[in-house]
Amino acid sequence: MLKVKDIMTTEIITVSPDTEIVKAAKILLKKRINGLPVIDDSGKLAGILCQSDLVAQQKSIPIPSVFTLLESFIPLTSIKRIDKEVEKIAALTVKQAMTPNPVTVGPQTDIEDVAKLMVDKKYYTLPVMEGDKIVGIVGKEDVLKTLLP
Repeated sequence: MLKVKDIMTTEIITVSPDTEIVKAAKILLKKRINGLPVIDDSGKLAGILCQSDLVAQQKSIPIPSVFTLLESFIPLTSIKRIDKEVEKIAALTVKQAMTPNPVTVGPQTDIEDVAKLMVDKKYYTLPVMEGDKIVGIVGKEDVLKTLLP
């Protein structure tokens, strides 16, 4: 049975939380990759920046739905969630747009488990960790390549 270590990419392209969004977008496009691990100053995985995080910047600002009860307005969406979406839309740095605490896998993880995460949870770029150290990255293209002879 194939494991993550058999298909992962070990030449990892990373960015820091302070990297400008435009620079990160250029890296994603130039390298034709879906996601970039975000590594903090201490060398630890801080998050992941995916194409979908950048596409979110093209959304309009969400207007909360409300209903009235006894002449009071009650929001149906939490203000915290709206603030987070506005921050992503207006992001200038990777830190503002990235997904913090990303789901990770280990080198010994079965490919079936990775495929399940990708299909069920829509995680298409997964950092591969050994302890606190990133040792690779596995994406949907890596999994697709296993179907080819």
